[in-house]
Amino acid sequence: MIRNSYASWLFSACAFVAQPASSTDVGTVRPFDRDSFTQIRSAYAHKPLVVHIWGLTCGPCLVELPKWGQMKKAHPDMNLVLIQADEGSVDAVKVAVEHAGLKGVESWSTRSELDEFERASIDASWVGDMPRTLLISADGVVTTIKGVVDQRVITRWLATHD
Repeated sequence: MIRNSYASWLFSACAFVAQPASSTDVGTVRPFDRDSFTQIRSAYAHKPLVVHIWGLTCGPCLVELPKWGQMKKAHPDMNLVLIQADEGSVDAVKVAVEHAGLKGVESWSTRSELDEFERASIDASWVGDMPRTLLISADGVVTTIKGVVDQRVITRWLATHD
């Protein structure tokens, strides 16, 4: 039996995917809807922001998530928002986020896969591929990174957008 390992927590997170979340389990994970990205942008207006979009059913996303935990630890002042964008329970999101070292990071979650209007509220050209990262400068310029991010790119971006 695998104990206290990445495979163990990954199994735990996946076990929750099909189960509905109870309202008392929501904690720090907020429900994402069509207006959520506008709220996120308003909350971080005139501040550099990294938005990472990931999924519980996305293998590369789950492998990458702990790297975001390491990045946040190395850059504690980084404004980071996580958006889980596929089907899954809030409990599974919480497990994945906590095991990745991202407890306390602003997290949003969908209960089912984002529809085209929700995706368009984030990026009109986005068709749903994940992972996806948005680097939003203080003046609102958005740089989109499709796929797994080389963390050195984030480090360089942060250095020029503090």
